[in-house]
Amino acid sequence: MNDEIASPTAVVEGLHVAYGQQEVLRGLAWRLQPGQVVGLLGRNGAGKTTLLESLLGLREARSGTVQLFGHDVRSLGDAQRARIGYVPQQSDLFDWLTPAQLLAYFRSFYPRWNEAKAEGLLSRWDIARDKPIAKLSGGQKQRLSIVRALAHDPDLLVLDEPVAGLDPAGRRDFLRELVERVIDRGTTVVFSTHILSDLERVAFNVAFLAAGRIVLQAPLDELLDATRRIAGPAAQLESLRRRHGLEVLRSTPLPDGRLQMLVRDAEALAPQAALSVDSVTLEDLFMDLTQ
Repeated sequence: MNDEIASPTAVVEGLHVAYGQQEVLRGLAWRLQPGQVVGLLGRNGAGKTTLLESLLGLREARSGTVQLFGHDVRSLGDAQRARIGYVPQQSDLFDWLTPAQLLAYFRSFYPRWNEAKAEGLLSRWDIARDKPIAKLSGGQKQRLSIVRALAHDPDLLVLDEPVAGLDPAGRRDFLRELVERVIDRGTTVVFSTHILSDLERVAFNVAFLAAGRIVLQAPLDELLDATRRIAGPAAQLESLRRRHGLEVLRSTPLPDGRLQMLVRDAEALAPQAALSVDSVTLEDLFMDLTQ
């Protein structure tokens, strides 16, 4: 699907959300296209959960708008809601039910419920169908939440720290499922995580949340290939920026009087006299862009 002509899955404009006097999201703008897979990164307390809940209409905004599938999120109908899958950070399962009863309950809300997929995931992830959810381990509850979110083949899948409660083997299995079964059908996926290695396995795009705004969203491979950290005399860096048309993502004075810049579109840069040029990792980008 061509993202340039397809209608966006989600459009967020001027979103302000506050808890009392503490403003968490400050005029945030965001856009998610059909088929995009976006990893949302931010420091603890930056507002990732608040943003994802606001995206789904679960958090009241002070101002701004959120649209999903071209409809205001505050007035979505059953047909639009049935196109959404959501895994919250904290389990919201009905502990008094069994997994089989829980999935049977949710099946009635989703016309596209894929029973074969649900049964296959329960078997592969070794989730007992008839054991009370209250007696499942934390990891099994997390897996069950994921099964519930995937079973109706959603067009928008929102995952808030979906693998935080899983061991490394469980994380790999979930990420494999995400790549092989979800991404391939063109689902828009947005997920927050603090495990950068997991994000690198599946996120085609990354979005950095800082100071209440999305400060940058771009394809991950492109960012890593084209971003450099350069350091040198301020006048030399400014001349270099103008000559090559570099986009400055962050500029930091150094104790020795030089300047350090994080710049994009810098593939062709090479070290020069008094100038260092270094490649960056995802961890470097996270540390620099989420301060």
